[in-house]
Amino acid sequence: MASQLNPYLNFNGTTRQAMEFYQSVFGGNLNLSTFSDFGAKDSPDADRIMHGVLETDAGYTIMAADVTSDMRYQPMAGFAVSLSGDDEILRGYWDELSDGGTVTMPLQKQVWGDEFGMVTDKFGVSWLVNISRPRA
Repeated sequence: MASQLNPYLNFNGTTRQAMEFYQSVFGGNLNLSTFSDFGAKDSPDADRIMHGVLETDAGYTIMAADVTSDMRYQPMAGFAVSLSGDDEILRGYWDELSDGGTVTMPLQKQVWGDEFGMVTDKFGVSWLVNISRPRA
């Protein structure tokens, strides 16, 4: 297998909901494993997600996990997940990621000629979407 670079997101008890949301946006196969699945049936974190992975038909892989209840959760900051290309499907992703989220820069034509926008989705993940203009 070739090397891959994948976002690995951490949530505070909302990994299942977030990953199911991302599956509704991007499609693909979602696999979620709880702490209970790995032997922690009596743990207060038994139902939290120890590891989740979404693999999409577009070749995207998103991974995520819940922090345990004894860990201090630190909300995501200082990064964004970037989606770029000339595929109009990106506009649909933008619409779905924006639903319930906060648009920090509307998806619109920029000085470099592409359409670009920034949004923080309803789970606190920042996304950058760049739709390339056709090049001559």
